[in-house]
Amino acid sequence: MDHISTYLTPEIKLSCYEDSFFKSEIVFDQHMLIWFISGETKIVQSEATHHFKTGDIFLIPRNKPATIINYPKDGLPHKTVVMLLTTKVLRNFYQNLEVKTKMKAISSIRSFSNHPLLESCLASLIPYFEISEAFPENLATLKITEAISILRTIDPEVDGVLANFDDPHKVDLIGFMEKNFMFNMTMEKFGYLTGRSLATFKRDFKKAFNTTPQKWITQKRLELAHYQLSEQKRKPVDVCYEIGFENLSHFSYAFKKYFGYAPTSLVQK
Repeated sequence: MDHISTYLTPEIKLSCYEDSFFKSEIVFDQHMLIWFISGETKIVQSEATHHFKTGDIFLIPRNKPATIINYPKDGLPHKTVVMLLTTKVLRNFYQNLEVKTKMKAISSIRSFSNHPLLESCLASLIPYFEISEAFPENLATLKITEAISILRTIDPEVDGVLANFDDPHKVDLIGFMEKNFMFNMTMEKFGYLTGRSLATFKRDFKKAFNTTPQKWITQKRLELAHYQLSEQKRKPVDVCYEIGFENLSHFSYAFKKYFGYAPTSLVQK
């Protein structure tokens, strides 16, 4: 994988993938504002699958599991400007504001297409990636503040995302796992996102499912794969990455071991 990230600051970078394909499973610790220069991305979350292309701008909320699949397009690399909206910066921004909107956590990706104000803000960063001088810290603060202000102007509900600083609260374990088993996370991260310590997560999981998390997750992924191959007529290579497997050979091996036949046999039928 030929991946190059050029940082202006730890919060602002230009990301470029030259390969034909790149997949990652991520739970972002900070909100991410992303502007597409070229390429395509598929983002799979528990509620929906999102497709983004050149010119699109979107906000990925923190603490939300996602499978991200990046593709070059039309001979151009997958290239994005990424701006982290950190908790520290957002606390400073909101500390003197009276937020009138009802505060609630909104976990879905928010898309802004190619909104001219956001595009102008993010495009103005491009020349700085091409010079060797250090990017002034005060200018970085101004650019991030500008982006937050634009988001609040064009999206009245975005305060429900940006001004919410709570850690995940304790949620229904069965419901959460049924929605998020396809995402590769450590058991510690599963515990954190369900509002539990690692020990409490494992104890509650055993009580709820009467098995270990890893065994249950693998079984659920394979059962979902079988459904998508047999009923939705999808291709093994597409199913493999979206349900949490790292490569096609491992998926095929696990599938055959569990069901007794290869995933390609369902495609042939």
